Amino acid sequence: MSAAVSDERSSLRATVLNDLAVMIANMEVARPIRVAIDGRTASGKTTLANELADCLIAKGRDVIRTSIDGFHRPRVERYARGRHSAEGYYYDARDLPAINVLLLSPLGPGGDRWYRTASFDLDNDLPVEQDPHFASTDAILIVDGTFLQRPELRDGWDLAVFVETSERVSEQRGIARDTAHLGGAEATCQLYADRYRPAFDLYQRLCAPASAADAVFNNDNFEQPALWVRGDGRLSAVSRSL
Repeated sequence: MSAAVSDERSSLRATVLNDLAVMIANMEVARPIRVAIDGRTASGKTTLANELADCLIAKGRDVIRTSIDGFHRPRVERYARGRHSAEGYYYDARDLPAINVLLLSPLGPGGDRWYRTASFDLDNDLPVEQDPHFASTDAILIVDGTFLQRPELRDGWDLAVFVETSERVSEQRGIARDTAHLGGAEATCQLYADRYRPAFDLYQRLCAPASAADAVFNNDNFEQPALWVRGDGRLSAVSRSL
């Protein structure tokens, strides 16, 4: 690939990211804006969330950047149905009430803006007592994670972006990323086949996350992403005015 083609593709990603950041920054909310970056395991959610945060910070916005991974449940609860259980991953992995009470509700309508970004230390399998932080009125919360549009959380977001990738692409990325800490290539492939892939299929059947999201960011080709804004979603009026 020539340097010119590579630069053009990188420029395309920067343009699409900037378009999304501009739309978010122009949302009229008289309190912090709560943005979910949803998608399959290894779809590129964390990378996109970090890039989006950088774009918004460059525009002078105060960004609260965190992940849903700070709200896991204890190992004995996460794996109560078995280490490879897809239902266990969907239903038991995260402390949904804590996400709402500690993070989303304080930044929502009527909230006091004192929030926490974690309730659990996954590595040490222990709860954490985090000091609260105070959000500015015009802050933007960006949270990445799986299953963010499930019914228990959906009303806590002002905006949901779904990172769309094919099953094949996301698993290739995930297996390459996770092999070292999931017990080797064979064990990692088995976990994706038994736990992560069918858990997403369950989520898709129950919640239709791509259809429900306000925007879909296709991330199959990292350097040539595509952005689609739902016509009746919360970004549609903003996109038409720009």
